[in-house]
Amino acid sequence: MRILVDADACPVKDEVYKVAFRHEVSVAIVSNSIMRIPVHPLVERVIVNDSFDAADDWIAERANPSAVVVTSDILLADRCLKAGATVIAPTGKPFTTSSIGAAIATRAIMADLRAGGDAIGGPAPFSKTDRSRFLSALDQALVSLKRKVQPS
Repeated sequence: MRILVDADACPVKDEVYKVAFRHEVSVAIVSNSIMRIPVHPLVERVIVNDSFDAADDWIAERANPSAVVVTSDILLADRCLKAGATVIAPTGKPFTTSSIGAAIATRAIMADLRAGGDAIGGPAPFSKTDRSRFLSALDQALVSLKRKVQPS
């Protein structure tokens, strides 16, 4: 089992470490630049080049049924779901095979509105509730994966 984090704009890296250490699961922090990470045998820093989607490509290539991917990138979430990974947004919202189609469609509509010059605003500010929901979702995802990997 492994947690793959799309780290460049991820607000829940500390929460990932907390849950990963408790479950003794390795974490790959994937980014285009150097960022501080804990010095811990379970944490790996992966710095990719600055080409478009380099971090997404690295994560998608390693996504599999025993991986949990943390990202807010809808297109990366779709790629990882297709590889069988569990995918969670930093808000704690799980991406699923049944919800990803609507998320992609909404993303496309919003992009069209922005391209047309409409001022539509951005996502809601990240909240304590989002952080709490994320902690719970990541914990549940790891417990579920452990059951699949290590049946009793």
